[in-house]
Amino acid sequence: MSIRKIHYYSGLTLTLFIGFHLLNHLVSIFGVQYHLDLMNSFRVVYRNILVEIVLLAAVLVQILSGLKLAFSKKKTMASFYEKVQVYSGLYLAFFLVIHVSAVLFGRLVLEVDTNFYFGVAGLNAFPLSLFFVPYYSLGIMSFFGHIAAIHAQKMDKTILGLSPKAQSNLILLKGAILTLLILYGSTNGFTGVDFP
Repeated sequence: MSIRKIHYYSGLTLTLFIGFHLLNHLVSIFGVQYHLDLMNSFRVVYRNILVEIVLLAAVLVQILSGLKLAFSKKKTMASFYEKVQVYSGLYLAFFLVIHVSAVLFGRLVLEVDTNFYFGVAGLNAFPLSLFFVPYYSLGIMSFFGHIAAIHAQKMDKTILGLSPKAQSNLILLKGAILTLLILYGSTNGFTGVDFP
């Protein structure tokens, strides 16, 4: 199997998980308890040891294969979306290393519940927020940017009058809106979260 196909399948696996993960963050716009309740429902599945092993393996494979593909493609990037694919992939690799390491460190070393409060602590504490707001925002936008770039390359049909490039632009726009909504929910409507 080629490295491109391996990257594709590990990417599909992660996309499924990230979709549920972002949905979980999105419901925080209705309040912390909605987020915690949905997270507890999702954890029944993704905290299963077999699922965790598959997800961690997918993260590792995605990072390693993505880096190899990015550096082999870096000299041939011509279009906007070819550049978006490479640069969003590089940022996603950086983001996944930090994000997954932090969650594992929190769970296994600090022995804390890595729930909503763990995830949004940096967003709600100045001056840490100066790092965490762009860090999370770029993480979400890189995810949508990567999908938009793949869509721009693979899609060849016009849908509802939208060209493939316009469809990819719409994916980016949805990512930007979702990023703002998640930041809104993660900061209690930009007023700050009360921590227990």
